[in-house]
Amino acid sequence: MLTIRNLQTGYGKVQILRGIDMSVPEGRIVALLGGNGTGKSTLLKAVSGLLPVWSGSIEFNGEEIRNRKPNVIVRRGLTQVTQGKDMYPAMTVEENLRIGAHTRNDKAGVVADMNKVFDYFPVLGERRRQLAATLSGGEVQMLVIGRGLMANPKLIMLDEPSSALAPRVVLDIFSIVNRINRNEGITILLVEQNVRMALLLAEYGYVIRDGVIHIEGDARDLINDDNVRLAYLGGTVADAGAELAH
Repeated sequence: MLTIRNLQTGYGKVQILRGIDMSVPEGRIVALLGGNGTGKSTLLKAVSGLLPVWSGSIEFNGEEIRNRKPNVIVRRGLTQVTQGKDMYPAMTVEENLRIGAHTRNDKAGVVADMNKVFDYFPVLGERRRQLAATLSGGEVQMLVIGRGLMANPKLIMLDEPSSALAPRVVLDIFSIVNRINRNEGITILLVEQNVRMALLLAEYGYVIRDGVIHIEGDARDLINDDNVRLAYLGGTVADAGAELAH
């Protein structure tokens, strides 16, 4: 569904990505892993049209989208949930969700998808009339994921959904992401520093370092890879897969 070839870009004269090659098959969950400053968020910005691409190719469903406008890319079915958990604090939960559907004209579909968001995140349904500023950190993360779903995407790129959240909340959110993938068939590119959780959720993973793909492979193989374990996991992996499956 998403194919990136020799992607190079950066900020001003500073090059961050130095030739990224990766692909995300339809219906799958793929993890992009790495520490701070390795180029993960830069890659998402380039794919989303938020950062000019210097060279290389970005194909979505067989169509070249390099340097297309962000609203065009969203209409094609590719949505990014940003790392900053950006929401509109002076607007209600429901109003924030409706903003996610701003490119759509199918009113009945928008209503149906909002109900679906409330099914996945019941707390948002309970607080639909509350201002977003009153939500907890975990609830804000649920809100921005729900807003991404309101665009009716074929592929969602999640940027650090576990950032600054308690472990129990992270597990809950990752479990819901797993359900969304299974139930809706939405393809997911998961960008994470929480390597342990990301590899338990994903089927395939890429590890980025210094703007290039350093390691890639099946998620279960990466969990057992000595280089990945020593660099990112700090030892053996406690299997939380059973909890994620619920």
